[in-house]
Amino acid sequence: MNLDRIDLPLVAILRGLDPADAAAVGRTLFDAGFRLIEVPLNRPGALEAMGIIRDLAPPDALVGGGTMLTLADVDAVADAGGRIFVAPNCDPAVIAHARERGLLCAPGVATPSEAFAALAAGAHILKLFPAETIGPAGLKAMKSVLPEGTPLWPVGGVAPEQIGAWKAAGATGAGIGSQLFTPGVAPAELARRAQAFAKAWQAA
Repeated sequence: MNLDRIDLPLVAILRGLDPADAAAVGRTLFDAGFRLIEVPLNRPGALEAMGIIRDLAPPDALVGGGTMLTLADVDAVADAGGRIFVAPNCDPAVIAHARERGLLCAPGVATPSEAFAALAAGAHILKLFPAETIGPAGLKAMKSVLPEGTPLWPVGGVAPEQIGAWKAAGATGAGIGSQLFTPGVAPAELARRAQAFAKAWQAA
């Protein structure tokens, strides 16, 4: 899949999103320039919330699932119209299945061994998780041994003021969780947070 058309390669991770709030949250994020939306499956209502956001998404947006651990998770998201596979771990069989189902694959890796295994299984992007423990220096070191042009997205604790350091180390995007979205956040506050991340990425 071609990510070049995504101007803001930041993934909004909407853990715990209530389906009743999904439309408002989705519109707020899209208005702020976000085009990559992940709804983790390990909370009730995730598939319903994902579907609501998918239905109102702009044509250039990609909406999918997170914390996808099994083949059944992949099928559930794909069957519901999701287009992104995100996982916290590296399971080659699940990655390969997600690739076969046509999903953009971003499994989690924390070591070079996991990184190469994920790429061999068909990963499009490597999610460096948990980013807090890997750090920009770890990303830079891993980038030096990976195939040229491998997309690297740190996930976990990434704040706007850290975006510059991650990007300088070679990050090509990032996943943003509780620093952006928390269940029940007011639309105005969500918009403020989203705009802060967008400005930080564009300025880096």
